[in-house]
Amino acid sequence: MREVCFLIGRGDALLWADASDSPAALPDSRARWEAIWRHRDELDAIVHSHPIGPAAFSAEDVSTMQAIDSALGKPMRYCVVAPRITIARCDGRDDHVSPEPWWAGLLRLASGMHKED
Repeated sequence: MREVCFLIGRGDALLWADASDSPAALPDSRARWEAIWRHRDELDAIVHSHPIGPAAFSAEDVSTMQAIDSALGKPMRYCVVAPRITIARCDGRDDHVSPEPWWAGLLRLASGMHKED
């Protein structure tokens, strides 16, 4: 298993992806920051997986989201996809995403996890 990141554009288009070698961490990457900047005008959401949980944003996620929002000058939508649930955060509010977008299943597959019922 591994954490995976997708950049999602308008119309739920998959704009960019990368992955770590760890199921518990997605280290910062210059390529990811450059992709976020390059796609900033069409970027709708930044999403990543937590294949071994938690079904929540970590403290590291929160500090990264704050840095991205500051760099872009606007609040972004973020999602974390865990084995059983997808959580979205926008403007500091967390919501359960239901129904899940098509890319949640692809993110689970790329992460090596399966949705548990």
